[in-house]
Parts: sequence; structure tokens; C-alpha cells
Amino acid sequence: MIPSAVFFALCLVFIAVVTLLLQRRYLPLRSTPEYLLVSTFLGLFLSSSIIVLVPIDLASSSSTDDGSRGIVLPERVLLVAWRISYWLCFVLTWAILPILLSYSDSGHRSPQKRLLQSLRENARYHLIVLSIGAVGLIYFFLSSGFRFYSIKGLLVALSYCYALFLAISLMGHGLVAIPRGLFHASSISGTLLKLQRQAPRAYDKLLEATSNLEAVESEVVLVRQRKSGTALEFQEWIEELAEMAQVPESGSRSGGLLGSSRPSVPSVITEEYLAALTQRLKLCIHRRARFLSEWENLVQSAADAQSILDSKSSQRLTFTKHFSSPTLLENISILNPYTRHLFYFHLLPYMRVAVATLLSMASIMIVWTEVVHSYFPKAAVIRYTVVHHPSSSSGKIGFAGQCISSLWISYMCFAAYYSLSAVKVWGSYALVRRGTSASSACFYASYAARLTVPLAYNFVSFLPEEDIVNKSVFYTFLGKLINLTAISEGFNDFFPVLVLIPVCASLFNWYRRIKEIFGFGDVVDEQEEENAFETGGWREGRDLIERELQGATTGAFSSRASGGGVARSMNYGSASAAGGPARSTAPRSLYTDEPAEEEHEQDEGVLRGFVHRVQNTLDTVQPPRWFKDVTKQQNRPRWMAGN
Repeated sequence: MIPSAVFFALCLVFIAVVTLLLQRRYLPLRSTPEYLLVSTFLGLFLSSSIIVLVPIDLASSSSTDDGSRGIVLPERVLLVAWRISYWLCFVLTWAILPILLSYSDSGHRSPQKRLLQSLRENARYHLIVLSIGAVGLIYFFLSSGFRFYSIKGLLVALSYCYALFLAISLMGHGLVAIPRGLFHASSISGTLLKLQRQAPRAYDKLLEATSNLEAVESEVVLVRQRKSGTALEFQEWIEELAEMAQVPESGSRSGGLLGSSRPSVPSVITEEYLAALTQRLKLCIHRRARFLSEWENLVQSAADAQSILDSKSSQRLTFTKHFSSPTLLENISILNPYTRHLFYFHLLPYMRVAVATLLSMASIMIVWTEVVHSYFPKAAVIRYTVVHHPSSSSGKIGFAGQCISSLWISYMCFAAYYSLSAVKVWGSYALVRRGTSASSACFYASYAARLTVPLAYNFVSFLPEEDIVNKSVFYTFLGKLINLTAISEGFNDFFPVLVLIPVCASLFNWYRRIKEIFGFGDVVDEQEEENAFETGGWREGRDLIERELQGATTGAFSSRASGGGVARSMNYGSASAAGGPARSTAPRSLYTDEPAEEEHEQDEGVLRGFVHRVQNTLDTVQPPRWFKDVTKQQNRPRWMAGN
């Protein structure tokens, strides 16, 4: 009992430390309110603790009076832990974090009005959900009788089914995208070419975000110039907006949009107008910070990849930070330039291939088990990796099985979380290093708490039901509520088979085909990588990256830290529009005689690409001198003379 309790406590401490490090990486801790830090910490910590709690519950339920294997806890302790974890996650997911998300997005200056607006928005959303769930409530009452247990079962079942639908859809895409990304990253030249293809689109997004921000800033300038009428009542609010937008005291911006297009400002300044303006300003600031971070990461990654390729001749590798100073851990390096070259140029690509191969096998096993575990339970291969002692009287799951089950649940959750950043349905939310907005932090914390429980229970369903699952506290606490009716029980058994749809969509690129047929379907950012050649070209991306590294594009990235962790003093859009590098709009041929164009064969098909390469090789080959002499001496027949 004491070693198991100590181990469980150490696991919780480790999870808490990792959660704090994640918050420190993505949130500006000094400017983030305490209520936001606590709520996001609880959402991440409680959802991560389930990854440890499930294996302990499984080993404890499979133990007998003769003994036990692995880390086990008493049933009462497990029940209390499940109640705390699940119901706190439930309240955070459906109440606290959505309210904080709307509260952070609100543009009102008064906290009371921001809270009232947030409550109205969430009440409207939950009213729609309850009206839809009224049919389910009637069905639950007819199936289980009119009692409080039926209402609780309805809430749990609806929440579980909705979260399982999202989890299976996101996990299916991630199970394919993660190994494929590692396979692509194993090629250094291919990685550099992909970054060059992405550069024009990333550059355009940054220009658009900067242009939108300058338009809102110019509107703030015009509002600030109002010195009479209703504007005097909101003078403090307007000054706060000007300070947020970093408008100079003169009230004008050099190179801005004031000279070209003047935004419309109502004649009467109202509180609703200022609230909407504040909300738009905050959204534009965070969107530009997001795309600026993506652009800097892309340029830095391209520079690192080019440095790795250049180190082939010199056998020496040194990375240069172009947009930030090295951290303390980066300054402490055990690798010298020569060993760094050996690691990044020779060893790391093979390590990525090995990890990608391992994750590919894991993805295949997960998809196979999802498909067959309801129809052919004995064919579910994952159960054999967890249950190592099926006929033992002292516990069927040992410590090794607990570790493997934690890895399975972690990979399933990571695949779902990875897809959250790739799906463009939630395009306004993004994780930015030291610059994540409050609404984005609430969004990702809520989905971390929302997706972990259904994925964990979905994993538990892979295991033998009579011997392990039905005896676990997890099933006693949650499984009985989910399986309260035949519909909800069937949904849990047969819906995971639909994981084949997102898997095939990502594997065979159905997103592009749907877009070509119906005009929509481009919902995954990963598909942009394949279409980037059509919209910008790797040459244009290479030129943009080189000009950025040489400081010839704007020369304004050095002032990144002037706005409290958010880039605010960059005149990117105006400088580029006025005298910066112009985007080339000339049509580009599909195939050229450039070595880097070898990567484009995958877009034109295997057979067609092979024919193009053979034709290009035959057209450019130079025959030897003796062959020319022989052909000159031979007399050409009359039918070849062309007369």
C-alpha cells in the first residue's frame, strides 16, 4: 500500500510539473490573470492524471486475495479519485472554461458586463443543447424510469457521445499525420523544400493579419481624435484602446492605412461600438502575433535545415538564433560542432524513421482494434500487450502492462490533440509561445479535459470485459451510466469503427478530392503543404526566406519584445506593400530541370512523373564524340532526309 501510494503521488507531482512547464511555454505568466492560470492548470492536470489512473484501476480490479501485480490502490481511494477527476473535468469543460473563454473575448471594459455577456452567450448555447437533448431525456425516462439517476445518466451519456465523436474523428487523422510527418522530417532536403513551399502562404497570412490590424488601429486613431460629444464620456476607455494599439501621441502612423482608406466611425460613440472595437482589436493583435510566430518559426527552421545541409562539406554545424536569444538550456550543450553535425546530419534522420515506423505500427494496431474489438474480441491485439498474465491468480496486469497501457492512452490522446492544431474549423484559436491568448488557452484546456475521458474509456473497452473491465471502478462509476440504455451501449461498441473515415481521408487525401468536387473540404492545414507549389512556389519561398534572414525585407523583427511578449511595433504589412519584395504572379510550369523539383512527382502521379523524368534526361544528355563521328560517316536514307 505505501509503495503504491508513493508512486501514485510521484506521478501526480510529475504531471503537475509538466503542466506548469507547458503553461510557462505558451502563456505570458506575468500578465495572465490568476483565475485563468488556475482553471487551465486544473483542466490539463486532471485530464493528464487519468492517463495514470486508468492503469492503476485496471491492475487493482484484476488483483485477487492471493496477491496483486504492479501498482494497486484500494477501491475507495480509486472511487474518490474518479469522482474528483471526472466531475471537475465535466464542470470545467461545460461551465467554467467556456465562461472564461467568452469573458476573455468580450470587449466590455467593466468586469460585470463582460461576465453578463459571457453568461448570456453560454446560456444561449446550453439552451440549444438542452432543447436538442429533450428527446433523449424522454427516451431515458421511458427506458429507465423517472428518477435522478436517469437525468445524471443522460448528462453523462450525451457528454460522452459528443466527446467520443470528436475524439475518434481527431484521433483518426492524427494516427496518420504523426508518423507521416516524422517520415517526411527524416529527409533534410525534403524538409527544407517543404518549408520553402509553405513560406509564400505564411507570408501572405502575416501580411493580411498586419493589414487588418492597421485598419483597426487607424479606426482607433480616428476615435481618439474625437474631442467632443459622447466621446468625452469614454475618454479613459479610448486612451486604453490607444495604449493597447500603441498609437503614438501625434495620432498618426507612418506607412499605415490612414492615407489610403479611412475607416468609417459612427457620429455617436456608444458603449456597444467601443466594446466591438475592443474585441476586434484584441482579435487582430493575437492573430498577428500568431502568424508572426509561425513565420519566424518557419524562417528559423529553414535556416537550421540549410545549416545542416551546408555542414556536409565542412563537417561542422553551428545553429544561429535569428529572432531570439538562446535560452539557458540551449547555451549548455554537450555537443561540439563536429558531434552536432554527426547527430543532426547522420543520426537524427534514422532516429526519426525508427520512431515513425514504431508509431505507424502502433497506429495500425489501434485502428485494427477499434474495428474488430466489438465483433471479434479475441482479435483485438492491444489487449495482449496489456494483459500479460491472463490465467494468473495474483493479478492479470502487472507493472509492465500498466506502463504499456499508459503509453497507449497517451498516444491516442496525443493524436487527437495534434489534430486540434491542424483542423481549420477552430482557426481563431492557436498556441503561440509566450503569446497565447486567454481564449485560446481556455479552448485547448477545455478540449484536453473533454477528449481524455472518452478516449480512456474507449481504450478500456479493448480489454476483456468479464475478467477486467466490469470489475474496474472506472466501469462501475462511469460505464454503467454510459450503458444505461441500448442506444448508448451500442454507440460505444460500434461507433469507433468509423475511425476508418478520418484515417482514409488523411491517408488517401480525400480532403483535396472533396474540395475539387464540391468546392469545400480544405479543413486541414496539412493539405496546404501539398498545394503550396500552386500558390507560391518553392523559389518564391526561398527568396522570401533569404531576404528575411539578410534583414532586407523589413528589418523590424528586432523589436519583437516591445509589446509584452506580443509583436506590436512591426510595420510589416505597410513596408512590404510599399517597397518590400513583390509577390510574383507569373505562371510556373509543373516540371523544370531543377534537382529540387523531384519532390513534385508525387503531385503528378508515379507513371507521369517517371515519363517526364526519362524524357527530360534524354533531352539533356550529351552524346560522346565517337558516336557523333559514326553518325556523320553514315549516309542517311532518303526517307529520313525530310524531303
